[in-house]
Amino acid sequence: MTDLANRRDLLKGAAVAGAAVAAAPALAQASAPPPFADPQTKYTSQPYPEQRQKWPALQRDMTPVPDCGERSYRGSGKLQGRKALVTGGDSGIGRAAVIAFAREGADVAINYFPTEGPDAQDVAKLLRAEGRKITLIPGDLTDQEFCVNLVGNANRKLGGLDILVNNAAYQQSKDSIAEVSFEQFDRTMKTNLYAMFWITKTAIPLMKPGSAIINTASVNSFAPEKELLDYATTKGGIAIFTKALAKQVAKQGIRVNAVAPGPIWTPLQVAGGQLPGKMHEFGQDTPLGRSGQPAELAPLYVALASGELSYTDGSVFGANGGTGTI
Repeated sequence: MTDLANRRDLLKGAAVAGAAVAAAPALAQASAPPPFADPQTKYTSQPYPEQRQKWPALQRDMTPVPDCGERSYRGSGKLQGRKALVTGGDSGIGRAAVIAFAREGADVAINYFPTEGPDAQDVAKLLRAEGRKITLIPGDLTDQEFCVNLVGNANRKLGGLDILVNNAAYQQSKDSIAEVSFEQFDRTMKTNLYAMFWITKTAIPLMKPGSAIINTASVNSFAPEKELLDYATTKGGIAIFTKALAKQVAKQGIRVNAVAPGPIWTPLQVAGGQLPGKMHEFGQDTPLGRSGQPAELAPLYVALASGELSYTDGSVFGANGGTGTI
């Protein structure tokens, strides 16, 4: 009986091994990287048609609609079990980060301005259908009380918080400082800088060692466009805030980094981010000859959120089509 049992066990082991060998090519094919693509032609280099929407604009109504990785991003479990809050997560760069985080295994809370609800519902529906936990928290980031409550709400609804992405931004192009109203300057400062401070200050006590904070800076942090005076001022502040805060919270095991995009096709551009009549020039002067798509930034956010880059702290990473600004 013992010899018979041994032979049975041996046959079972051989069968399992054979199945694994047979499955190996299929698994290798499933996890194989995408084919090489020329970055010049991966996305369109055709000038964008002139278009304008009332702020804050909807991604779904843009021509063409930005690619945030809805069809292309494939996860591999890098953020399994993590809990993330992303401001401005309904569209553009924030949406790309949300999609990537969710497909890497994270539960995600999305903040967005209330009128951006249709875009937020679109991405939530997509990811919930894939079995991910998505929480929607609309509100105005110029409101200090909302920002403080946003963090608490996300923490409760997600059951924790260990990734924070400060991404939401307000941008209006003006030829001259004379055209920048006091109201515009105030809204830009509050949305881009004050909200980041309010949210981050509230979130840090909730975050454990291994947590990550990622801020969205800009090429304008280092090479400001003259028509983006107030916006560039805030983006310069975000870069410095990132570096200084990283030094403060390193001993708590929390890493702080930033991504500094160049010209990326997002609703910011059609909601006043470009001067009238200039949309066709957007991104055309980069060495790659085109603007970027939000999906092209998602891997940066994932890498900075994961534990893989555990020694990367207080850094700003460019994604600018070859301008070499940072």
